[in-house]
Amino acid sequence: MEYHEAVNFLFDLRRFQIKPGTESIQRLLSHLGDPHEDVSFVQIAGSNGKGSTARMLESTLRESGRSVGLYTSPHFDDVRERVRVDSRKISKSALSDFVEEAKPYLVEQAANGTPLTFFETMTALGIWYFARADVDVAVLEVGMGGELDATSVVDPIASTVTNVSLEHTAILGDTVEEIAKTKAAVAPAGAPLVTGATGDALDVIRDEVGDVVTVHPKGEDAESDVRVEYGGRVNHQEAAVSIETDDETQDVRVPLLGSYQAQNAGIAVTVARQVAPDITAEAIRRGLRNAHWPGRFEVMGADPLVVLDGAHNPAACRELATVLDEFDYDDLHLVYGAMHDKDHRGMISELPDIDSVVTCEADISRAEDADILASVFESAGVESVSTRGAVASALDAARSRADEDDLVLVVGSLYCVAEARTTWTRAIIPKRHRTLDDSRETLERANVTSGGIKHMRGKGVHRVVHTRVQRRQAQYLKEGFLAEGGECATSGHDSGGELIDIVLMGTMSQFLRVTEKLHDQQYALPQLAEEIRAQLGIRVSSDDHGYPWEDGTSVMGILNVTPDSFHDGGDFYDIDDAVEQAQAMVDAGVDIIDVGGESTRPGADEVPVDEEIRRVTPVIEAISDLDALVSVDTRKAAVAEAALDAGADILNDVTGLEDPEMRFLAAERDVPVIVMHSIDAPVIPDKDVDYDDVVEDVIDELTERILLAEKAGIPRRNIIVDPGLGFGKSAAESFELLGRIDEFRALGCPILVGHSHKSMFTLVGEETGDNLAATIAGTAIAADRGADIVRVHDVPENVAAVNVALASRDVSRFEDER
Repeated sequence: MEYHEAVNFLFDLRRFQIKPGTESIQRLLSHLGDPHEDVSFVQIAGSNGKGSTARMLESTLRESGRSVGLYTSPHFDDVRERVRVDSRKISKSALSDFVEEAKPYLVEQAANGTPLTFFETMTALGIWYFARADVDVAVLEVGMGGELDATSVVDPIASTVTNVSLEHTAILGDTVEEIAKTKAAVAPAGAPLVTGATGDALDVIRDEVGDVVTVHPKGEDAESDVRVEYGGRVNHQEAAVSIETDDETQDVRVPLLGSYQAQNAGIAVTVARQVAPDITAEAIRRGLRNAHWPGRFEVMGADPLVVLDGAHNPAACRELATVLDEFDYDDLHLVYGAMHDKDHRGMISELPDIDSVVTCEADISRAEDADILASVFESAGVESVSTRGAVASALDAARSRADEDDLVLVVGSLYCVAEARTTWTRAIIPKRHRTLDDSRETLERANVTSGGIKHMRGKGVHRVVHTRVQRRQAQYLKEGFLAEGGECATSGHDSGGELIDIVLMGTMSQFLRVTEKLHDQQYALPQLAEEIRAQLGIRVSSDDHGYPWEDGTSVMGILNVTPDSFHDGGDFYDIDDAVEQAQAMVDAGVDIIDVGGESTRPGADEVPVDEEIRRVTPVIEAISDLDALVSVDTRKAAVAEAALDAGADILNDVTGLEDPEMRFLAAERDVPVIVMHSIDAPVIPDKDVDYDDVVEDVIDELTERILLAEKAGIPRRNIIVDPGLGFGKSAAESFELLGRIDEFRALGCPILVGHSHKSMFTLVGEETGDNLAATIAGTAIAADRGADIVRVHDVPENVAAVNVALASRDVSRFEDER
């Protein structure tokens, strides 16, 4: 079954009405072999804060060394976001496998008048995938209520009810007490139920469950088992939280602002300790600090401050206003788009004073008309009100009128926030098509139908880009390219409000003409046109910052001051040998010297921070005056800070800034940082990682890591991406990354390739750890494909390979050396 067919089938289930109970999903799981019997589950129920709590718990358990599944809803622009294993979205192939297996049964049930809903089927998909991935534990966000929710088909080992308020009264009950009784049904059989509920709701839960652990703000309930305190924001991204029990107090940071997040963090930690009694304080600290949750008071940039928040009712806007109080800003510029069934006046009344608002419509049928929303704001007394058709256009208008001390807030619905977020996350991926098979593979990856592939593949041999856009944007692009003699192919699945895949094919002149025509169109098409032009280099001025990789491919020489690195362990462990090697690299033409004090080879032991500092800092101090930049290869912020103090110029982090302090250190010191895609570091041998398309999957995951870096204050000009050859990739997948390295241009960052002497070359008959000839060939390919930096052990030979590759593209750059 093709992916677009599977997605269309799932979206079509949305037409079936919600029906409380677990009987239907129980029968579906039985048909699938009862996969829920092989997984340990945690249920997260409650009226608010479920998603944030689930994300905090998942992140914390992963930091304890466990493999963790996470099921949440809704999603932003990809249905696969709902089901994750170890933070990675379910693969397209796995989703298609599930639908192929379940579809006959689901069709039969619908024919019998007992159809399963979209939510029930997605819940079954998550449970099925978690069993297939053999996770240690899976965290399920309850959709509605508890007893009658599809997720309650499982027998949890731990559960929580975050809080209780009036919601879904037509189904759950007319009173808080009735709703609390329904939610209390998620209580586990062998452990206490963790809850932040208060008052009558707490009394009901205690009556229903008996064994309860309470988590409340400090001072609110003296008898609470866990007491939390919100310390306010410590920077534009993080807040301080204190979690106290009778035995200990732990001070942590969370990347989610708002006093209510303290209680969510306390609940997550309490449940984590139930699930993993051996969890360390450090795992809790790192887990909470890495629990990023898109669209929930997400600070996207400063000067002006730009915030995305999915608040979509008066109560959520009231909480949002309390968080805004923590920031100093002059004027508030609102971007507002919401669904037609929401209480717009109530939401506006809860927000702070608004200086200007741009109303807009998300690309979904339930979106309220922008003019109607503008009328509501005008009647509420807002003087500066304007409208735009698309969210991205509204955001652009609001940002253009804001001064650097103002605040731009996107609010109203998660659909609105999701569209705004594409301003930072959309990848325009250039494609190199030399054969019909190249063209066919690109179309297949974009989920184009078989008929469309047959018709289009011969036309995809000029300039080709693949990206994701709104359905209405796709229509304009298709009409524009067809009018100019180009081609446009779109995904075969119905959007349902999500972004859809699109492949644009044409000559550079066709791209130029089409993008020029888009400048007068609506639906944020001018902004999209600029993104496409920038990616293809159409009339774009270069921005030179003086880095060596801005003038062709640079060579980074590896200097391992370790006894156990896979290729040169022990060779330069002595400082005199290290300095001598560094000088030899400079003489050979190296641009950067990368000093590493810890091996990340498979099976390598972790080096204590003090020992790693002892290894690298004397060497960095000794070579900092050489004619080359110095980088430090470390995944620890403390080591990085010591290295910068010793004279290092660049940070090279193989974990992609997993240590939260690394992000803020790089921002504070304003230094380039290399962000690598890795599944594990050190590498876990033979670990099976499920990719649909290794290149586009890695681009997708690096996009979020880059965004995380930017939100911490690192400018994109200082971010270098490394696809991580060999780190969670097979030899074949590493070659795929190398051969398509130019597609990483989609990220808008310099690209580093680290392939030197890696085991990937065994695929072509070379020896592991000793394959100089293959490494040189890989360097030439990387440079020809447009890599900005190659990281190698053997500098003279690889400098020559780079020079040959660059000369084959533009010999004039070497004419002065004749």
